[in-house]
Amino acid sequence: MKYLFSYLIIIVLLWSCQKESDPNPLQEGTGKLIFKFKFDPQQERLDNLGNIANIPTGNAGQSPAFNLISAHYYELSPTAFTALGKGAILYQAPEVATGGENAIDFERSKNVKEGEVALEIPIKDIVAGQYEYLRVSLAYQNYSVKFRALNMDLEGTVASFIGFRTYIKSHRIKESSLIVNGNRSQGYWAFETPYGVSSGQAARTTVPNPLFATSPIPAGSCVVTAKFDTPLIIAGKENKDIVITISLSTNKSFEWRDTNANGIWEPLENENVVDMGVRGMKIKVE
Repeated sequence: MKYLFSYLIIIVLLWSCQKESDPNPLQEGTGKLIFKFKFDPQQERLDNLGNIANIPTGNAGQSPAFNLISAHYYELSPTAFTALGKGAILYQAPEVATGGENAIDFERSKNVKEGEVALEIPIKDIVAGQYEYLRVSLAYQNYSVKFRALNMDLEGTVASFIGFRTYIKSHRIKESSLIVNGNRSQGYWAFETPYGVSSGQAARTTVPNPLFATSPIPAGSCVVTAKFDTPLIIAGKENKDIVITISLSTNKSFEWRDTNANGIWEPLENENVVDMGVRGMKIKVE
């Protein structure tokens, strides 16, 4: 009986220990870093250096209604002195050399609407650390703009390619598609109206980078930079998702040469598009 009693005590203790360690504890590091876009026509209008920018004399602008956007590259930067590419690179979209020079592969780009998930990656895959800045290279925009032609006020859709270079087989604007089968440099655009489709090349693309003095970006790229309100801290063991909303300023981001100074875009009056870049970026962390 003495040995039987001791044996029963051991069984009870072992069962108790097993019970305490068997509740299937939540695995560490299951959280994701999730990015979404927002378009804000009231946000500050900035220039390439991140300074407040007014519309130059002789030009006019409007805040387009965005339909889609895609980003080619995401990077977290620890400090203002971190060179582009030396931070934590989160994503880089596929590129091809089919058109000759290396270019973004538009066919494999992810185009999203406002509020849709643009990118999600496991937090455990990000280098742990503290990050002060986010850098995002935008590649494609699709939006609606107002214009006047033949004494009629109309609306059209613009497909705007703002990445450094894009290989395009074909692309859909709204209802119509254009076959390209080649590379197009930053600033290529196509415009669909009820009367047909046209295409062209914008004179410039604004890319706000407040770190111009300490961490410049290559000419012709579209890497927009913004600072977190408080540094983003990545431990790598987070179980809760971190959602980052990228708010882009569309404040009169579609700009043209206003030949008659009436503030209305009239493409048939030789009012050429001069800028179709974004006008700033802010980031909100949830």
